[in-house]
Order: sequence, then C-alpha cells, then structure tokens
Amino acid sequence: MTTTFKSLASTVQLNNGLGMPVLGLGMYRAEPGASTQAAVLSALQLGYRHVDTAQFYGNEADCAEAVRASGIPKDQVWITSKIPPSAWSNPSTAYERTKAAVQLSLQRVGFPSIDLMLLHAPGAAEGRAEAWRALEDAHKQGVLRSIGVSNFGVGHLEKLASSASVNPAVNQIELHPWLQWRELVQHCKNKGIVVEVKIHVIYSIFRGCVAVAVMQLTNLTIFLHACRSPMHMHFLHAPTHFAAALHPCQARVHCMCHAAATGPLQLCNAGLQRLSTTSAAC
Repeated sequence: MTTTFKSLASTVQLNNGLGMPVLGLGMYRAEPGASTQAAVLSALQLGYRHVDTAQFYGNEADCAEAVRASGIPKDQVWITSKIPPSAWSNPSTAYERTKAAVQLSLQRVGFPSIDLMLLHAPGAAEGRAEAWRALEDAHKQGVLRSIGVSNFGVGHLEKLASSASVNPAVNQIELHPWLQWRELVQHCKNKGIVVEVKIHVIYSIFRGCVAVAVMQLTNLTIFLHACRSPMHMHFLHAPTHFAAALHPCQARVHCMCHAAATGPLQLCNAGLQRLSTTSAAC
C-alpha cells in the first residue's frame, strides 16, 4: 500500500463535499505589492491551485490580483483567508465585527465568494462562539464556501462543537516531525476535520529513508535522496493530512515543488513507519 499525491492540483475532500487542493502557497510575511503578486503568479504558472492568505498578512488583494492576471478561471484556484482574533476580542461585538471582517476580505479579493475562511487563532474564549456563528451565517449565504479554524487545540475544538451548527472543515496547524500533535491530529480525524499543515522554517533530517530539507523565507535549498521535494517529505511524514500552506520567497517563487507536479509521489507503509518512529525519538 502506498500514499500517492499525483500533482499540485490533487484535492482532498472536505466534510462539506468540496475538493481542496492538497498543496498551497502560504503568503505569511509576503510584503503587499508587486513582489507578492509576482510570487503568486509564478506559483500558479508552476501548477499551484491553492493560495493561503489572511487579513493579518495584508496581501489578500495582491493574491486575488495574481489569480486574475494568470488567466486561470477562478473556479480552478482555491483561496484561503483568515479572520484575526481581534474581531471577537469583545464578546458583545464579536458577531458583528466578524461579519464585517468577512465583508472586508470579500471586498479585497473582489470575488463573489472565498473558498475557505478560517478563524486565525482561538482568541478570546468569550467571543469565539459568536465569531464562529458569523462564519456559519456567511457560509449559509454562500459567500464563504467553506469555514474552518487555525491553531486550535483539542479543547478549543470541543468547546466550539458545543455551540456550533457547522463543523469546521479544516484546522490549520504547524505540523512536522518535531511537532506532531498526535492527539490533536487523531481528534480531527475522528471529527472529519482535515488537518492543514503550515510550514515556517523546517529542518528535517531522516536517516534510512533520507530526506533533508531547509525551507526559509528568502530561499529554498533541497537535498534529496528518497524524496523529490520538501512538500513531498512533509506528506510522507504525515500521510493522513492533505494540505500544506507554504511560504514563498520574498521576490518570486523559483520552481518550488516543480518535480512534485510532474509525477506521482509514493512511499511504502514501511517507510512511513520508519519516519514516524525516527522523528518520535527526537
């Protein structure tokens, strides 16, 4: 048995039936303006079909403009954005401020809907349920095609579930061999929540089934033995989680994961087990 990711356009089915591209380009710390537009456009030309932005990043409009400039139909490109926890810091205004934040993102991207909107962090517990209710209502209205959370632990998810009418489709967390969150991952799996992996700076060294990757904001250096790319390595490490938001270089994306777009990526279960046991000992 193998785990296979056929291309950058491969999708994972969310609990609402939509297919989300398994690999995405994350725009954290990408400065607003022409350089970010060029980075996203380059990624789309390489085959990326998922762009991850946020209000906090300040580059929602640039990401959307790059999608338009690419000439790729919008229904073939998935956009994720996030609402900052400041929107629900005051419980008495949490619903209205989150609702207004959704409209702000829609205005910035200039599309009728956003594919996935996340609560960027757990934030204030008192206003969280109302913020989620605002996302639920926007989802029912069709302006948010999917809704989810980011940086939520098991306790946050359980508390949210006690008042929610819509289950989060996604929980975006940092996940790598040295931060595995096994209880959280299993909880999400049990509840039908896709774990979306975000990668900041990862130094991953495995022996045997070797993959060494150094990912930085300004460059990407890859040393390969068994794996074709750091994204491939990440999915081999955590084969049950199917989406990753990745950071581009500041000026332009240069052939990131190009090999992954050219053919199937596979590793046998024995290799997956070795990666798991090796990383658990670190």
